[in-house]
Amino acid sequence: MSEPGNQPQSDQRFDRYVRQIRFPGLGVEGQQKLLDSRVLIVGCGALGSVIANTLARAGVGMLRIIDRDFLETNNLQRQVLFDEQDVAAGLPKAIAAANKLKRINSDIQIEPIVADVDSANMAGLCEQVDMILDGTDNFETRFLINDAAQKFSIPWVFGGCLGSDGQTLTIVPGQTPCLNCLMVDGPPPPGSTPTCDSFGILSPIINVIASIQCSEALKILSGNIEKINRKMTVLSLWDNQMRSIDVSSLRDGIDCPTCSQGKYEWLDGNRGSHTAILCGRNAVQLSFPERVNLDLTSLAERLSGLGRIEQNKFLLRFFVAGYVLTAFPDGRAIISGTEEISVAKKLYAQYLGA
Repeated sequence: MSEPGNQPQSDQRFDRYVRQIRFPGLGVEGQQKLLDSRVLIVGCGALGSVIANTLARAGVGMLRIIDRDFLETNNLQRQVLFDEQDVAAGLPKAIAAANKLKRINSDIQIEPIVADVDSANMAGLCEQVDMILDGTDNFETRFLINDAAQKFSIPWVFGGCLGSDGQTLTIVPGQTPCLNCLMVDGPPPPGSTPTCDSFGILSPIINVIASIQCSEALKILSGNIEKINRKMTVLSLWDNQMRSIDVSSLRDGIDCPTCSQGKYEWLDGNRGSHTAILCGRNAVQLSFPERVNLDLTSLAERLSGLGRIEQNKFLLRFFVAGYVLTAFPDGRAIISGTEEISVAKKLYAQYLGA
C-alpha cells in the first residue's frame, strides 16, 4: 500500500502522472519538483530522442533541445521520436522533436534550437537549467558540456553507444569525478577509434543507456540525489555483460584541470574545432562563428539552375555532382557524400561562398 503522502492530489496537473506518483521514491512532492525543473538536452539523435521522449512523459517542466542536424531515413532505425513524415518534410531534428513532444505532453514547455553547440553559445544554453543530458555523438561536445557543468555547478549525465555496447556516468560538480578526470589527456584523436559508420549500432543499447540517463535525471530533479549511481555503468548487450566501474577515487587522485583547477579550455574556446565528421553519415559539418544570418531565399536564387534545391524556413538542401549541401540560417552547412574535410570546405566555398 502506498504511503498517504504519495497519494495523487486532485489537481488535474497530476492526473497523467498518477502511476509515477504512486512510486514511493517520488510521490506528489517529487512530481512537483519535476514539473518545476528545466533540462537542457544536447543532441536529439539516438540518445537524445529517447531522453526527450522519456522526460516529456515524466513531466519535466521545460526541455530545451538543441541539435544541429536534419532527419534522414537511416535515423528511423534508432531515433524513436521521428517517423517517415518527418523525414519527408525535411525537418531539423529539434523541430521535429518539438512537434512530436507537444502532442505527447502539451502541459510542459519545449524549446527547440537548431544550432551547433560551441563555446560561443554554451553558456547561454545553460541559463536557468537544472540539469544537462548528453545526447551527443562526439567527445568535443561532451568536454564542452563538462566545462559548462563544472563552471555553473549543473549536474549532467554522460552517455555513449557503439555497436551493442554503451556506457553512462552521472556527474555532479563538487561531488563526483568529472569527464576530464576520466580522460585527462582529452578526447581520442580523430580516426583512432571506431565510429557507428564503420562499426554499426543496435538500437536496443540506445534505449537502455538513455533510460539509465533518464533514471539518474529523475533522481536528481526530484530531490533524491543520494540515490544516484556513483559508478560508471558499462554494458555489452550482445555479449550479455554489465560492469560497474568505481571511479570515485579519481577526483582526489589527480589534479584535474577542470574540476580541481577551474580551467575551462573548451568553454573558453581555447580547444575544439569548427568542423566535425558526422557519425554514420558520410558527411562533414562546417561552421563559421563569424558568419550569421545566411539568407536562404537569396541563396536559392543564386543556386537556381546549378542543381536540385529543396527548401523550408529551417534549411536549404542543394543536390549537385553526387553531393548534398544542407545550409542553415546561422551559416552552418552539412556536406553529405564525403568525410574529407578539404572536399567539404571546397564545396562550401564553391557554392555557398568563402
